[in-house]
Amino acid sequence: MITFPNAKINLGLNVVSKRPDGYHNIETVFYPVRLYDALEIVPAAGGITTFSQTGIPIAGDPQQNLVLKAYRLLKEHYDIPELDIYLQKNIPFGAGLGGGSADAAFMLQLLNDFSGLHLQDQQLEDYAAQLGADCPFFIQNRPVFAEGTGTILTPVSISLRGYYLVIIKPDIHVSTQEAYSYVKPRTPRESVRDRICRPVETWKDYLINDFEDGVFARFPAIGAIKQKLYEKGAVYACMSGSGSSVFGLFETPESLQAEFPGSTVLSCS
Repeated sequence: MITFPNAKINLGLNVVSKRPDGYHNIETVFYPVRLYDALEIVPAAGGITTFSQTGIPIAGDPQQNLVLKAYRLLKEHYDIPELDIYLQKNIPFGAGLGGGSADAAFMLQLLNDFSGLHLQDQQLEDYAAQLGADCPFFIQNRPVFAEGTGTILTPVSISLRGYYLVIIKPDIHVSTQEAYSYVKPRTPRESVRDRICRPVETWKDYLINDFEDGVFARFPAIGAIKQKLYEKGAVYACMSGSGSSVFGLFETPESLQAEFPGSTVLSCS
């Protein structure tokens, strides 16, 4: 069986407060985008589970990949067979695009279908929350307003149909922990959920990402990407999540590869 985990962008992001457990309460809108990895599982040819990854190289121990963590999590509770697992990585990691979280959530769904577990979406979301704060979103995989650590999800009625999305991923890594260290939590005057109800053409003045100021100060090249996207005609541009990718919404298709040498430039409608 094969599935295609997709990326997400954040439409605005407020860091609201720090929690007693050391995590932060946020509010944001997660929006799925048409940028895909590929994930396949087949019965293990050698009788033991294997994991193979191609595409964009992922640093670190492959045994700690979220796909394998998702497999082990369900195997603790259900009769899951040994599998050969193949991941083709196309979504840049460490980019604020949720690629690893998507892979984990889609793995849960794939195992649910493959093994006939008949788990409901809420059960899958509960398992996904054990793997990462962004993971439950990818079970729903539709525009949602996210609160708490990002796991309290409320569907929102918003569509970017008719706009063209360009994502710029510079060769810069921003750790989530580092990004949070630059932010002073605060309660916004107006919720992200309310601000996205304004026309997209006005978002530039209202819809912000609290991570940007600190990350741009530490990595000016990321801030320069956002500025250049506006110079090239973006209706709205924003860093996604804690970075380092920056996306722009355009009214017409744009080819910007030459404008951002050394960066990965991704486009989708």
